[in-house]
Amino acid sequence: MSTLLPTYCTNVHAGRDLAETEANIDRFSTRIRDLVAATDDDASEIGLGLWLSAESARQLRESEGARAFRDRLQDRGLRIVTLNGFPHGDFHAEVVKHRVYEPHWADPRRLAYTVDLAHLLVDLLPDGTTDASISTLPIGWRSDFTNEGCGCSVGLAASQLVEAAKVLRSIEDRTGIRIHLDLEPEPGCVLDTSRDVVDLFEQAFRPSDDVDHRRHLGVNHDICHSAVMFEAQTAALRTYREHGVSLGKIQVSSAVEVDFDAAEDDAHRAAMLEAYRGFVEPRYLHQTSIRTGMEPHFDVQTFEDLPIALENRAEHQVPSGTWRTHFHVPIFMAEGDRWGTTRAEIERCLASLPSDEPWPTLEVETYAWEVLPGCLHDGDEGLAAGIAEELRWLRNLVRDLEKEDQA
Repeated sequence: MSTLLPTYCTNVHAGRDLAETEANIDRFSTRIRDLVAATDDDASEIGLGLWLSAESARQLRESEGARAFRDRLQDRGLRIVTLNGFPHGDFHAEVVKHRVYEPHWADPRRLAYTVDLAHLLVDLLPDGTTDASISTLPIGWRSDFTNEGCGCSVGLAASQLVEAAKVLRSIEDRTGIRIHLDLEPEPGCVLDTSRDVVDLFEQAFRPSDDVDHRRHLGVNHDICHSAVMFEAQTAALRTYREHGVSLGKIQVSSAVEVDFDAAEDDAHRAAMLEAYRGFVEPRYLHQTSIRTGMEPHFDVQTFEDLPIALENRAEHQVPSGTWRTHFHVPIFMAEGDRWGTTRAEIERCLASLPSDEPWPTLEVETYAWEVLPGCLHDGDEGLAAGIAEELRWLRNLVRDLEKEDQA
């Protein structure tokens, strides 16, 4: 079971360079800790899933200031427990979209960035830590590899992941800290389902007598991503377990869901569609899957962005089926104004974790607060309060699951 330290990913805050990263931790994270502690005497500190851009990581490593950075955070009740190594550049640029998948794992820059993060993590972790995760890109955006020549590119990407695993093995030999690099399946990427992950591991990372790269390579299960693919949470985790792929981290996240077949009439459906259009925004890519048909014969079609889905399935025809969009919404929300969420998938995922084994790191990752439609938060204080509420909600869910297990 989990010994839960409320943890959130700092990629919700801008961090083009180290100065901006530190400024936003000062601006938000301490306040979030205070708000969580105000309602829970056991929450004297919170965990950070620290995101460092490649530039921030380079600056911190060159300054040799990682331990001092860690100590400053720990003095304020902020404990670094994991790193997010997915976004390489400016994750809060005016337009990010497909750029978040650059550089991919066939590019030496991705390996260099990840190695920087691994060396930094040794000094950023609290003393006594022996196991930690870095989440990373699921190879790259699929069409990029198709255009370049899929076999060669994926093979090169896999070889660079092996090189990363070798670095992590040397770090463990030197420090006793096992760092694992956990690939994060995402809709539209080379790896977007659990089956894709397992196939890669079976082909490229098979254990041998002399080396087991799987000790340092695993999976980061993003609940929102799996939900958008309409992949059952329990089935995904079982697939990893049965094929020996370690679950290094779970990113606790929720997608937008709209069931147009549940509309009461045409006017209601039109109102649902209008509310859904509010999630169209220019910064991030919002992959959208539409499920139609009847169980067990569902059909799922996935579009690489919400505007494309709307153009194809709502502009010239009556929208139907259940739509899910990769738009990370607050995990405590079950529904909004004429739209729903996949919050129930979080409950299903965590309920399926074994109660007699240690759980992976649970990291709240709602990075899209700033681009949410409407007034879901108000300024800095509203953002801090919203993230604190997410951490409280997750803490209470885990406690409820523990009570059910003990009953």
